Amino acid sequence: MSYTIKTLLSLSLLFVLTSCNNEDDNYTAYFGGEILSPRSPYIIFSKDDMVIDTIPLDKNNRFFIKYDSLAPGLYSFRHEPEYQYIYFDKNDSLMISVNADNFDQSVVFSGRGDKKNNFLMELYLINEEDRNKSYRVYEEKYDDFISNIDSSYAKREAFYNKNKEEINWSNDFDLYAKARLQFSQYTKKEYYPYLYNYRTGKEINSDLPKDYYNYRKEIDFNNEKLTTFSPFLRYFNAMLTNMAVKRAGKSISTEERTLNENIIKLTLVDSIFTNKRIKNNMLNNIAFSYLLEDQNIHNNQTFLEHYMKLSTDDSNGNEIMKIAKAIEDLEEGKKLPPVALVDTNNNAFDINHDINSKTVIYFWTTCAKAHLKMVNKKIAELKKQYPEVSFIAINLDEDPEWKKLIANNNFGKALQLRAENFQSIKDKWVINKLNRTIILNADGTIKNGFTNLMDSEFAKLLETEHIKTEPSGTKHLDVEYIEIEDTK
Repeated sequence: MSYTIKTLLSLSLLFVLTSCNNEDDNYTAYFGGEILSPRSPYIIFSKDDMVIDTIPLDKNNRFFIKYDSLAPGLYSFRHEPEYQYIYFDKNDSLMISVNADNFDQSVVFSGRGDKKNNFLMELYLINEEDRNKSYRVYEEKYDDFISNIDSSYAKREAFYNKNKEEINWSNDFDLYAKARLQFSQYTKKEYYPYLYNYRTGKEINSDLPKDYYNYRKEIDFNNEKLTTFSPFLRYFNAMLTNMAVKRAGKSISTEERTLNENIIKLTLVDSIFTNKRIKNNMLNNIAFSYLLEDQNIHNNQTFLEHYMKLSTDDSNGNEIMKIAKAIEDLEEGKKLPPVALVDTNNNAFDINHDINSKTVIYFWTTCAKAHLKMVNKKIAELKKQYPEVSFIAINLDEDPEWKKLIANNNFGKALQLRAENFQSIKDKWVINKLNRTIILNADGTIKNGFTNLMDSEFAKLLETEHIKTEPSGTKHLDVEYIEIEDTK
């Protein structure tokens, strides 16, 4: 019998012994588990994006905690940088086993309430596999597209119905189970019109039946239980994009079109949501995404004017206004805001005083090894082409074990630094994607604070000042951005 199985059984027995005396009128609950190959010494327990508890791991990488009163509902547990959902009914006693090296695929629940949580996890994995296989479906004609997605949906719906009957879960849990099933289908239908047009160059809207979007009428957009659930958020983003692309029309530039589409999204949110708290959250989501894309200070100001007309979030903690201010601090010609950086010998490095040549700053994490291999190859090519340019690789991990990975990877001649405080560098330098790259002039001033190392035109930004290049639209390699934070 393996160590992990023994752990599951022993902790499950502990749950039974500690929870058997629960009274009908209390809401005592237990939460515990084991993290294999942990990335940090704790997990974060949250509900509706609000942190409830930071739970430390013991010397055996286990945790166990009793809650005297835990309201039934959907929660999440995060072990940076990954997270998943967990549902507690009254008096549930749940234990998780997770391997941080293969997070989603390794999550297993045991204890009272395990069956419904294992179902939700399995449905998530089925949806992800289906999503990964659906890349080409958006290039098909309408009849073939519908046939394809309906066939896939029927199998997942049968899986849902079978488990609902066997487990006999509550109506509240069914809200999330059904949402995970249905929003996956709805998202595909929202993607289809604009992805078909983007990939084939042809328009499909005129071929869609009049009742194509009828499912939208069944969605309760103001249900607070749904609006923090990632399947809903993914769907809603797809719906907004579909509607905005259709309304924005043609523009003379990519930047103008993106601005118009995002202003339309703000207006749509204002018309869809009556709950002010939900509306503000959705407006913030749109603003957050827009402000962290291609940077144009004038367009940012135009966008923020529309945002402030619609948002009633005037709190001092408004994250959007903080991001807007941080972006202003990264304008061309300014110095980078100071952050604490150390080299492999733990010596401090001052980014504004310790460089004397044109410098490229890029980022990496031990959690994305494929990305690391890709950027190392790109940097090696750039270094040969531009030997006068310096390259600085900044690690974003809290884990000091980053040095071991450096020893086992070819970083070429890039200077290796580590951010001592991830939150600080994330906020001050507005880091949200690993492909995000910063270029500094030889005097330490910012040449380009928001570029992408994997952009096919990136090398042109390193040309000497007397070499002129014709302006062109941004061209990206056919690779997916790697997000610091992703939805489930």
